[in-house]
Amino acid sequence: MTTPFPFTAVVGQDDLRLALLLNAVSPAVGGVLVRGEKGTAKSTAVRALSALLPEVPVVAGCRFSCDPVKPDPGCPDGPHEPGNGTERPARMVELPVGASEDRLVGALDIERALAEGVKAFEPGLLADAHRGILYVDEVNLLHDHLVDLLLDAAAMGASYVEREGVSVRHAARFLLVGTMNPEEGELRPQLLDRFGLTVEVAASREPDQRVEVVRRRLAYDDDPAGFAARWAGEEAAVRQRIVAARELLPRVRLGDAALRQIAATCAAFEVDGMRADIVMARTATALAAWAGRTDVLAEDVRQAALLALPHRRRRNPFDAPGLDEDKLDETLEEFSGEAPDEDPDPDGPGGGGGGQPSPESGPQGGDTAARPEAGEGGEPQASGAGEQSPVRAAEPFRTKVLSVPGIGQGAAGRRSRARTEHGRTTGARRPRGTLTKLHLAATVQAAAPHQRARGRSGPGLVVRRDDLRQAVREGREGNLVLFVVDASGSMAARQRMGAVKGAVLSLLLDAYQRRDKVGLVTFRGAAAEVALPPTSSVDAAAARLESLPTGGRTPLAAGLLKAHEVLRVERLRDAARRALVVVVTDGRATGGPEPLLLASRAAGLFAAGEVASVVVDCESGPVRLGLAGKLAGELGGTAVTLDELRADSIAGLVKDVQRRAA
Repeated sequence: MTTPFPFTAVVGQDDLRLALLLNAVSPAVGGVLVRGEKGTAKSTAVRALSALLPEVPVVAGCRFSCDPVKPDPGCPDGPHEPGNGTERPARMVELPVGASEDRLVGALDIERALAEGVKAFEPGLLADAHRGILYVDEVNLLHDHLVDLLLDAAAMGASYVEREGVSVRHAARFLLVGTMNPEEGELRPQLLDRFGLTVEVAASREPDQRVEVVRRRLAYDDDPAGFAARWAGEEAAVRQRIVAARELLPRVRLGDAALRQIAATCAAFEVDGMRADIVMARTATALAAWAGRTDVLAEDVRQAALLALPHRRRRNPFDAPGLDEDKLDETLEEFSGEAPDEDPDPDGPGGGGGGQPSPESGPQGGDTAARPEAGEGGEPQASGAGEQSPVRAAEPFRTKVLSVPGIGQGAAGRRSRARTEHGRTTGARRPRGTLTKLHLAATVQAAAPHQRARGRSGPGLVVRRDDLRQAVREGREGNLVLFVVDASGSMAARQRMGAVKGAVLSLLLDAYQRRDKVGLVTFRGAAAEVALPPTSSVDAAAARLESLPTGGRTPLAAGLLKAHEVLRVERLRDAARRALVVVVTDGRATGGPEPLLLASRAAGLFAAGEVASVVVDCESGPVRLGLAGKLAGELGGTAVTLDELRADSIAGLVKDVQRRAA
């Protein structure tokens, strides 16, 4: 067994360690979501926590970790008589991102259930995690159907396995801990709200602290057991403190003044629902117990707000996480029950707390007016005459539902029709490997003709492995919407580019909700570049689109070839994900020998690959050359005029073109 890295040996990351310890003291807090860049000890700290948890009393031989004092009356291994049990270390169960549904919730032996009426159940990871920790690394990449199962189990404290009328239920109460890198995509709001606390982590910029991190890691890699032994004393002290805090927790008093501060804080930051108030109350109580106190103080409420609210106040994925600490302090002071030392400044609460943010406040200060200046101060990578500063994107809007024609087999999502493991049943087939979704009618139909030959004598159906039929289901898949945007001088009209950026951001927001990928290729000057690699990370998308400059020549062929290369690489990564290419251009091509001929040849690559495409014609002026329409024909797609390109209708435009392509 691998020796885990000691929890107390983790350098820095104070908020992360505190959030994990508070959940160890009070599992009712609801778990922790750890957000941060790669290589910041997220997984190391989580795995180290399990060694600090007290041992768990369980019923001997129970696969579902029933408490011997209050055993689960519906336990599949029961019934258990209350009495003395045995103790075992608390478990930390890891849920792989690519796990199957049966691996998570468990599996029934359908063949025995039909033929013998026996509930032969093999427990899954939810059963293993009961009364322990369920850890999901890269939780933002978890498939939707697994997220739904986690939501159900977290809400009900139990897991249900249903297979064609045969059901098994068992208790599943666990501490949910997830880690994620926001650059790889955001988390579904429903699951995000299930995490009691959230922590943002980043690598230290202090050289001395970074040196200590490297020194400890090298020492651990050289001799894990010896390194752990050197920290055994600190580990034992923290373990004893957790036990003491758990014993003190029932005696901690949460007074009316603290409750009013909690309620006022949640109202001031406009968080949805009441879960935030409850989590803050439990967190503040755990903080007091961890400090060895029986009364909750204002400092506990403040710390609880910093841990429980940042991920709940985001109205949409474009909002930056975090809290305005000045606003938090003002709210706590206002509802502290004590008169302030002096009258507030009429020009701003707290003598300037509501005034202009300081220059050092940066983007977290909420100073959106400073963003265009930052963009204008940037240095564009491509060169060309008439280059203009970046244009602010128009406000994002709600889009219509887009879909790619036909039936795909891509990753589970919520957009286009696809053959998936989840959805409505459309047929049956022989199972390939483990049977997961039984088609009962097809199974009975396959077994019925053989009952006399098999010597059936009773009411039970004689079913053999060859009779079983897997249900074929139709659901939804995620797609790749790739925008190819002309950012040359002829496209540099600020209102036009603002509308284009707003449309792309709107589709990306829709993609976030429907589990899609969206990419952006731009071309101007002398070359094309991938401004936004295919991603579901709306934070990265907003930042890169905001700084997109315009101006210079029009290397149309380079833009199309770059888009074709992006699609080629994406097919290698995920061959089943279908794409729609949206080219935003006036059709002009300049620079180099025979630019229009080169663009035509590049467009032929898309037509040969049967890639769904649309060209948004941005040509303006009294004389129109019709180059965009010609380009659309060469792509095998459809062209629309610039008049149809409005920020509130581009999504409908794409849908209309897809419908025509069908």
